[in-house]
Amino acid sequence: MSYDFDLFAIGGGSGGIATARRAAGYGAKVGIAECDRLGGTCVNRGCIPKKLMVYASHFPKMMEESQGYGWSDVESTLNWEKMVAAVNGEVTRLNGIYQGMLDKSEVKLFSGYAEFVDAHTIKIGEETITAEKILIAVGGIPVKPDIPGIEHTLISDEIFNLPEQPKRLIILGGGYIGVEFAGIFHGLGSEVIQVIRREHILNGFDGDIREHVQSEMQRHGIRILNKSTIKNITKTDSGLEVTITGENKEETVIVDAVGLSATGRKPNLEKLGLENAGVAVEKGAIAVDEYSQTNVEHIYAVGDCTDRVNLTPVAIGEGRAFADTHFGGQSRQMTYDNIPTAVFSQPEAGTVGLTEAEAREKYGDNVRVYRAKFRPLYHTVSGGEDRTLMKLIVHTETDKVLGAHMVGEHAGEIIQGVAIAVKMGATKANFDATVGIHPSSAEEFVTMR
Repeated sequence: MSYDFDLFAIGGGSGGIATARRAAGYGAKVGIAECDRLGGTCVNRGCIPKKLMVYASHFPKMMEESQGYGWSDVESTLNWEKMVAAVNGEVTRLNGIYQGMLDKSEVKLFSGYAEFVDAHTIKIGEETITAEKILIAVGGIPVKPDIPGIEHTLISDEIFNLPEQPKRLIILGGGYIGVEFAGIFHGLGSEVIQVIRREHILNGFDGDIREHVQSEMQRHGIRILNKSTIKNITKTDSGLEVTITGENKEETVIVDAVGLSATGRKPNLEKLGLENAGVAVEKGAIAVDEYSQTNVEHIYAVGDCTDRVNLTPVAIGEGRAFADTHFGGQSRQMTYDNIPTAVFSQPEAGTVGLTEAEAREKYGDNVRVYRAKFRPLYHTVSGGEDRTLMKLIVHTETDKVLGAHMVGEHAGEIIQGVAIAVKMGATKANFDATVGIHPSSAEEFVTMR
């Protein structure tokens, strides 16, 4: 049978575009459908605009700290509209770059929702196409919990386009997105309350990271209500009246906005018509094997819609592995061990490999933990009280470094380099034999005893 395309990708985010371009580079005829702006969550509503707002939120603290180095006091105010316009301008620029990438790769773009008609046929608006292989890369969407008044809240996607800065803000949830937004708005001058169900934020991260980031956030002035939930939200003339329940207590506060930044995301599978193609869904996500193949032989899925490891670089890696295997003649699959990640909280956190709890569960007593907590050189003059935390998890029988964790300035940048060593199976002796760069915080990773 003759098809319109060798490959058709549903979803123009990072995973879909990376796959389409890689396959086209091997000579495949490729089409792609996207109902929104190119770049997906990361470019439009996630990584990029969020990191730019993180940068914006750092300046007040930097201006204050500069006085310790002899700079005069500075009075400055935030122009919210200008900041939002600048952030959205960069997003628009990236949208254009992605379009240029597709054009250069000769990938045909279809604008609109793509829906399966059958296993080889897809409808986009009034147009119908066929494809020999189909890749689903539709990402995820935020989940709104069932709370009275939930319609008055903001999902993370909407926070980037607020017409004015909320002076009083509640963040519901303790995941990395919520932690990042709490730091952003506090740094920009908003009064922030973060409501979390657990004892500590950042569930799933190393315990020392969770405790250190949380204590530092609280010291900076963010109010974290742990073991708490929102009971209801009521819109009033003075703002949103929010009732918060915790252990043996209940309180009501008035805020300008409630952000549901960390209440979870789910695969964006609505309107796809997966049942028309016979694609299996398990626990709300598209079920795939180690090669990203669904139960339908020629249909594949990558990224957040499979709910494996929901990170942009992972979606890109999965997509490129698929393209290499099916169009490049080099069979390979994505590996998920030792994936580094960062939380752009304030203070920042970076991590790769096993947490201490995971290591002890796997290796028992054959684990040794190295920790260092110190005041970085920068703050000895700035007057700041921030402390940097570094941690190595080592398997005593092999001396192999199982995990590396950090909280402090540039943690993400530092862990990216450390991740190479961990991925290669470096030992503690290898770390110790490495000459440190002095004076730097990063040198602590090679001087721990």
